[in-house]
Amino acid sequence: MRSVAKPKLAVWKFASCDGCQLSLLDCEDELLQIVGAIDIANFVEASRNVMKGPYDVSLVEGSITTPHDAERIHKVRRQSKLLITIGACATAGGIQALRNYTDVKQYASYVYSNPEFLETLNKSTPIADHVFVDFELRGCPISKAQLVETVSAFLNGRKPVTPPYSVCMECKRRGTVCVMVAHGTPCMGPVTQAGCGAICPSYHRGCYGCFGPKETPNTGALADQWKAMGITNDGIVRSFRGFNAYADAFRKESEAHEE
Repeated sequence: MRSVAKPKLAVWKFASCDGCQLSLLDCEDELLQIVGAIDIANFVEASRNVMKGPYDVSLVEGSITTPHDAERIHKVRRQSKLLITIGACATAGGIQALRNYTDVKQYASYVYSNPEFLETLNKSTPIADHVFVDFELRGCPISKAQLVETVSAFLNGRKPVTPPYSVCMECKRRGTVCVMVAHGTPCMGPVTQAGCGAICPSYHRGCYGCFGPKETPNTGALADQWKAMGITNDGIVRSFRGFNAYADAFRKESEAHEE
């Protein structure tokens, strides 16, 4: 009796810190179950063993920051039946997208002794700006539970169940008192997609927006509330320019408060 070939999974890295790939490795018991159902065909972070494509599912971490990146992502797309972007870098340009608001050559001259040898694009952009993406998994880093759910869903031919609602819902579920109401602490929770379990508010800190904009973020209303709390335009700009600085909703709100 012929054995049925397992689906092939590939993991690709672009400009990033590797944190989302480590989230996959950190799945531990869940990863063992995944490995039983698929062949990890290309995952340099975990193994030197590389199988040739095409791949049934590709997980892509990181943003596009160089001409070489821009070429390589098209090769990845051509080899992948399904392409899933993982993390803030891949879905919104990442923290490195802060360079999109200034002259990248000026920064390069501060950091590198010979910046003339660098070949970089003027902007750090998400994968979806370059190729078609089948699904985006948000977070900095991503949620292990959401990652396992997403891979499982696509392997079983269904849509992943990930929360479209805000971090505020997670605060309510765990019984965390609202830090804005109780302490006057600026918090990105009302406009940020759930996924972290509301870690920061549980320690009396405002949400930093790690999971990017929720499905329908009212960023203007949040900015107005912050102003009423005494937050300056500069403070609003800084808050919206974090891990997901180039996500469309956050980018537009930050630009609206530039002085």
